[in-house]
Amino acid sequence: MRRPVVGVIGNAFRAENRYDTQLVGERNLRAVADVAGALPLMFAGTPDITDVGALLDVVDGVVLTGARANVHPKRFGTEPDFRHEPYDVHRDELALTLSQVCVARGIPLFGICRGLQEMNVAFGGSLHPEIRDLPGRMNHRMPRLENGEIHPDPNVVFADRHEVSLVAGGAFANILGCETIRVNSLHGQGVLEPGQRVIVEGVAEDGTIEAIRIADAPGFAL
Repeated sequence: MRRPVVGVIGNAFRAENRYDTQLVGERNLRAVADVAGALPLMFAGTPDITDVGALLDVVDGVVLTGARANVHPKRFGTEPDFRHEPYDVHRDELALTLSQVCVARGIPLFGICRGLQEMNVAFGGSLHPEIRDLPGRMNHRMPRLENGEIHPDPNVVFADRHEVSLVAGGAFANILGCETIRVNSLHGQGVLEPGQRVIVEGVAEDGTIEAIRIADAPGFAL
């Protein structure tokens, strides 16, 4: 039997300050291969390279990963702020279209971190640029040293940091077999208003939305 092929979106990255590249973290690729048992296929996160229709004729599912760049605020009707850069407008364009087409065609779609936020925006939702600035919210960004640099140890960066409560009887609770999980936390942006078909499936202890599904999707859309 053929292994399922799962497309994993790439992120824009300027290597050595000279070369425009697309990359995917190996951690994401290994999750697809080792946990899901599928074959990960990286595709460029830019619409002038990746044709959505051709891609979806090849893959059995799509993963929208997290990324360093934030979703550009123009996508949900607010003004950009240099403090919340970088942005990746090419990935925005591709991922938002891809989210809608995957759902329409019933192709399994899984959004992680930025990917979750892209799915929310694709269905009319909005984001807050810095969740930690909202009253009562914790800092969801990755751990840093006292000098402000990102912690050099990936085991610290990706360590579980807080609990997420899952909706009883919801998709995530049914898949995981529990109603509380612990997760890492690496995001500044976060869901402010859920989109029209976006159903909240899990929230952090401070009320931050950490898991969603798309209502009435004919396929897996989480």
